[in-house]
Amino acid sequence: MSRKVVILGAGVVGLCTALECARRGYAVTVIDRKPRRRDGCSFGNAGMVVPSHFIPLAAPGMVALGLKWMWDPESPFYIRPRLDPDLLSWGVRFWRAATRSRVEAAAPVLRDLGLLSRECFASMGLDFGLVEKGLLMLCREARTLEEESHTAAKANALGIPAEVLDARATAAIDPAVTMDVCGSVWFPKDCHLSPGRFLAVLEEELVRLGVVFHWETEVLDFDTASSSLKSVSTSRGSVAGERFVLCAGVWSAETARALRLSLPMQGGKGYSLTLTNPPQLPDLCSICTEARVAVTPMDGALRFGGTMELAGTDESIARRRVQGIIRAATRYFPAFSETDFTGIEPWRGLRPVSPDGMPYLGRTRRWQNLLVATGHAMMGLSLAPVTGRIVADLLEEKESGVDLRLMDPERFG
Repeated sequence: MSRKVVILGAGVVGLCTALECARRGYAVTVIDRKPRRRDGCSFGNAGMVVPSHFIPLAAPGMVALGLKWMWDPESPFYIRPRLDPDLLSWGVRFWRAATRSRVEAAAPVLRDLGLLSRECFASMGLDFGLVEKGLLMLCREARTLEEESHTAAKANALGIPAEVLDARATAAIDPAVTMDVCGSVWFPKDCHLSPGRFLAVLEEELVRLGVVFHWETEVLDFDTASSSLKSVSTSRGSVAGERFVLCAGVWSAETARALRLSLPMQGGKGYSLTLTNPPQLPDLCSICTEARVAVTPMDGALRFGGTMELAGTDESIARRRVQGIIRAATRYFPAFSETDFTGIEPWRGLRPVSPDGMPYLGRTRRWQNLLVATGHAMMGLSLAPVTGRIVADLLEEKESGVDLRLMDPERFG
């Protein structure tokens, strides 16, 4: 069996993949374009583990909703207008994928991934502070609560527990924080953690296991032979391997082009603000449903995150979109004011978003020793452990236990 694995990308998916491979006896090398002290989407995200998220981003109604939101500079969704053939092609594929039949096919796959990943977090054997108290989908409007009730019914039918709560029951389940809502849906299987702490613990364990890291190293090209990869050429020299895993986030698409693979991807920029001394600290993580803002307590701090801004790989900060998060926080949590966020520097990161809302996960037919694990969008942290397990199973020629057909890395050609 080939035992030398080269992993391209040291985000949370890459690190979880490295952990699974190293624990199974593989010699693992990880290459990443950024320095070890990172600010990518694995670091500043909402830290949620969410089996509740079984509906892909490309769903019926999202195109119309996205077009409506585009005219509001503080809305949860924005596409920066630009003449970009890749964006146009991505948009057409998104529109084609946003059908009821495709969502119904994807839901059980995302359910399986989400529940298995939760098990992986719980059994990882590392101390990173996983909080298993569930998630609240907070609704300020009765119409939204009714819509979320339908989602809760679908979740229960899929075996994902969900409970619809009125305002009083919502307050009772998280009495540490004051909420201005008419009700919520509670998903008790969801969890949360601090991404920074999780990544630090992962890296420490990987170093202990002998994993080799190449930080600040750009992938330039590949040395190939017939239908196999032999080595990767980088800005710091050549790295040979017997198996390769591509999980470089939004930059995976560019790397794939060098291998004559098509991984349509857009960078979905998200923002977060972390209050180290919040006026109130909830016990549960939550999502402000109408505003699409995530709220997560993290080791005494409180993080508010949101927005989906398709702006290529531009990592600049749009202050109006950050302001939208702040305004939402004060509407749902009246004990907070905009002045609480004064001086808080916003974080931003680029999530790798596929056109159909499903990850790219599995083998490639063009290259027999290459696997792809990217395109998880907002679900990167949540699905990272199960992704690593599936990759390691595939390396060992084992059945993954998950239907991978909708995640075929070559489904777009």
